[in-house]
This record gives sequence, structure tokens and C-alpha cells, in this order.
Amino acid sequence: MAGSEKVKALARLIRYYILVSTTAAGSGHPTSSLSATDLMTCLFFGGVFRFDPDAPGHPNNDRLIFSKGHASPLLYALWAAAGKVSEEELMTLRKFGSPLEGHPTPAFRYAEAATGSLGQGLPIGLGMALNAKYVDKLPYRTYVLLGDSEMAEGSQWEALQLAAHYKLDNLVGILDVNRLGQRGETMYGHDLNAYRTRVSAFGWETIEVDGHDIEAVLAAYEIAVKTEGRPVMILARTVKGKGVSFIEDRNGWHGKPLSEEQLGQALSELGEVDKSLRGEIRTPENLGVPAPQSQPLQKLLYLTDKPVATRKAYGNALARLFPKYPEMVVLDAEVSNSTYSDVFKEKYPERFFEMYIAEQNMAGAALGLSCRGKLPFVSTFAAFFTRAFDQIRMSRYSEGNITFAGSHAGVSIGEDGPSQMGLEDIAMFRTILDSVVLYPSDAIATEKAVEEAAKHKGIVYIRTTRKETPIIYRVNEDFPIGGSKVLKQSDKDAVAVIAAGITLHEAIAAYEELKKEGIFIRVIDLYSVKPVDTETLRKAANVCQAFITVEDHYAEGGMGEAVRTAVADIDVPVYCLAVRKMPKSGKPGELLHYEEISKDAIVAKVREL
Repeated sequence: MAGSEKVKALARLIRYYILVSTTAAGSGHPTSSLSATDLMTCLFFGGVFRFDPDAPGHPNNDRLIFSKGHASPLLYALWAAAGKVSEEELMTLRKFGSPLEGHPTPAFRYAEAATGSLGQGLPIGLGMALNAKYVDKLPYRTYVLLGDSEMAEGSQWEALQLAAHYKLDNLVGILDVNRLGQRGETMYGHDLNAYRTRVSAFGWETIEVDGHDIEAVLAAYEIAVKTEGRPVMILARTVKGKGVSFIEDRNGWHGKPLSEEQLGQALSELGEVDKSLRGEIRTPENLGVPAPQSQPLQKLLYLTDKPVATRKAYGNALARLFPKYPEMVVLDAEVSNSTYSDVFKEKYPERFFEMYIAEQNMAGAALGLSCRGKLPFVSTFAAFFTRAFDQIRMSRYSEGNITFAGSHAGVSIGEDGPSQMGLEDIAMFRTILDSVVLYPSDAIATEKAVEEAAKHKGIVYIRTTRKETPIIYRVNEDFPIGGSKVLKQSDKDAVAVIAAGITLHEAIAAYEELKKEGIFIRVIDLYSVKPVDTETLRKAANVCQAFITVEDHYAEGGMGEAVRTAVADIDVPVYCLAVRKMPKSGKPGELLHYEEISKDAIVAKVREL
């Protein structure tokens, strides 16, 4: 069987798998899968894609991301045609416990990342391509299957800009222009020129093709892999539901499987299918990647009489830790001189990636780097992570190993005003399954928090402060995830004041003032907001009559609620001092006083109790 003839026969087999598996599931997206079948069959089995199916993690494998994750039946069918998924397993599509989920996740061993929240595959692919070109310096390519509907997402255009900026000629987008979205025609329908004009304007090479012409598609891939100096977008005109006449290019079939009766009709149209046929994937080059050598940590040194902003300590920590954690990469969104990640950039520029003001793309690219074994540290103002929350939450479903660092937290940033104040960030990151949220109060605690994040596998958020704060800890102290520090205590403590970050220093000042009146309070630094140190809190509840939490964050979802949850079964009242008024511009001290989270507010609340 000639090469293109075999590809056509494999495409027919893959369409069969798509149809029978979605009908057996009773749900799924067969029409979106059928439109891209020829494109993906040509990629897999046309001699372009290089992948060792027996070693999915092989560093030289090409990578394939289904950004249009609802086409997962196609992904699974491709691997069935490659002999790696049985037809019996295909029949478990979308069933509880099956790795063949409704949208791809790493539960399926050949899925690069969790996708399905549209507009995320290209940023992830960009991160993988950055890794290949600039970090590992390997020749693998990254291919991303895109849907035309998701091209309305701004994150796509963020990725298009950055990929061109970094000259990622190892990144190939495959845009399945099938005209129909979930509820009707897409923005540009079948107008390939509209896509070509826009994508090429961003600096990409574009190739227009009939997505069902096997020879033309194979030729397009050959051109794509020979293109140098810029990324490539294959713009393919396709038909939704291709291969089944009564659903081809018909609105109202998105996300709907065929009934058993309709399946029989569709299979008769499909013609003879050779279920014994298997496609071969070209094997990759076997180039080694030298294992980076870990070096001993440099000593930690801060003068105890000189205040240091925790955001600056974050940058210092990155530079200090890199020799011990050589898989680190650092990304920032054009604020590195404020987050202080530029300390790392100056020392290790080859491991720093400027993502400009494109936070969604930055989070997606960090996931791509993480998927290739890197340890990304991602920084911007805490407030600006809110626009990237979808990418951040999806990174958890991809088993991402990423640390996010948000600076300029709370009203204490001062005159810049509410648009720059991170006041929702703790709540946001606390909602992520198994996440870690750290809020250090001085430079030493920050350095230790960054090191804990480097050692931890999973999603970590570190909250840093804009203004300088006094050094209160010794360099030999440990700050394990899930811990806390009791800074002031006695057996006469009436109230426990629980704080972190900027408000911890307000709590210490309140302690000194109240002590003069013979009132003793326990001061707890809850630097690990998640997981919270339940044991220390419970011990405090045995002595203290009440808890007061103090945080430069909104009350909803913040530290106070974390404490209340931890002691919900104990009879101890918890009073939460938090940001509850509309923030303003002003001096940090004025704003802490205005929001009633200052030393004076703590003293007043203790006296009231």
C-alpha cells in the first residue's frame, strides 16, 4: 500500500474508532474530531511526527497538544491506530475510572497536558518550544491542534506574539477551520484569508491547505518542518463531521454522539475498515541531555539592623538557589525590576524568559516548561494573577510543578491604589487542589519559602510585600510547609493574634504596647496559610480565650477563614481583621489604619475583648 493510500486507510479506521467510541459513551464530540482526522493522521503516520510510543517521556520526542481538547476521541483513536490503545479500551471513553476522559488529562499516558479550557494549548506549546530551543537545546518540535472557535481567546494572540518574538521555528500550529462552533458559525467561518492576515501579521509563517486533501496536508507538513526563523501555522479548511454525510457541516451537532441507528448508517457510508491496520510513527533521534549537576547552597546573609522587602529577598533567593536546583527557569511579566526576579536575570540570563504583559500566556508557558521537567518560578504583581487564574487552575490538572510569586500584595503598597493591590490572591490560590500558600514576613523567611517551594512538587504560591520589613528571624531557622512560628507567648496570654506578612509586624508592635498595660497576647506568624498549622493553633486555643486574625487581604477566602476552618470544632471565638472597605491611594500606614488592620486596630480589638 502506497504511503498516502495507507494514510487514507488509517484515517478511515480512525473515523470508525471515533464514531463507535462516542456512541458507546453516549456523549462526546465526534464532529469536532472528524474534522481534524485527516490533519492528525497525516501528522502521526505521514513520516513527519517523531515519537517513541514505548517511551512517552523520551526527551527527543516531538510533542503534540490538543488545544481543542473536546476532540479527545480523535486523540485516543490515533493511539489506537498506532497499536497502543485497544478497541476494548476505547469503549471505556468517558466512563468513571477510565484514563480516556472527556477532555485529555495526564491520566492518559500520551496526553501532554490537561486541555479543554480553550485558548490554552498554544501557550503550553510555546513553553515546550522554549525549552527545546533555549534550555535543553534539543531538536524536537511541538505541534498544537487548534480549533477555529478558540482563536477568539486573547491568550492565543499573546502566544502568537511571544512565539514570533522568540523565533520559535520548532513550534507548529495546526488550525482546524471547520466553520462551526458550539452554537453556530465562528467569527470568520471558512475565511482562511482572515486567519492568514491576522496570524501572519504576528510574524508567523502561514500555509493554507484543504484539510481533507491527504497529499496537500503531507506537503504542508514538509514545508513546516523546513521553515526557519519563525513559527508556522497551518490553516486548514475542514468540514465538521467529515465522512458522515448527514452531519457534515451541519449546525446543532456539536457535542452530540450518533445513536445506534445513526451509527449503523454512518459506518455503511464509511466503507470497508481494516481493523488490523496499524500505523507506524517515525522514531526520534536519540540525543542525550546531560543531567545538570546540583551544587551546594550559598550561605544566607542579611544584616539584622537593615529592613529588606520580601519581594527583594525573593529575587535574591532565586539567584542563590539556582546552583542547587539547576532545573529552575524564571518567568516574569515585564515587572522584574519590581518583583526583583531581575536579580536572577542578571546572573543567569539564559534561564530567564521575559513574557511581557501577557500573564495568561506566562502561566501557560510555565506549564509547558514544567511538562518538560523544568522548575518554573513565575512572578508578577499579585493582583495580575487573577487574569491568569484559568491557566493556573488548569496547570493543577496537568500535574504542573510551578511556583507563582505575587508581589505588591495588599493595601500596604500605598499610593498606587486599588488596581495594583493584590487583595484576592490568597483566596484564589487556596482554592486549588493540594496547593501551598506561603506568606513570609521577612527576608529570611522569604528565602526559606523559596527553597521550600523548590523542593516541593506541585503548585506553590508565595506572597511578597512591597515595603521593607525588619529582619526578625535567624538564618538557621527552618520554615517547613505547613508550619508556623510562635513569636510571643506566655501562660497568661489572653488572646492569640495570628498574622503574616506586613501585619505580623503590626502584631509585634501591638504586643509591645499591650505588655506595658499588663495585657499579654500570643503572636503567631502563620507563614504557611495552606496547609495551615492546625496543631499550633489548637495548642493556643487551650490557653487563649480568643483568636484575632489580621491580614492585608479581603476577609473572604483569606487567612482568617483558613484559621476558622482549622479550629471549627473547638470552642474558641475567631475575630477577623481584614480589608473590608474600598481601598484608596495613600501612605501604607494610612491605609493599614483606614482598613483597621494596623497596630492600633489590634490593640483596640484586644482591649475590647
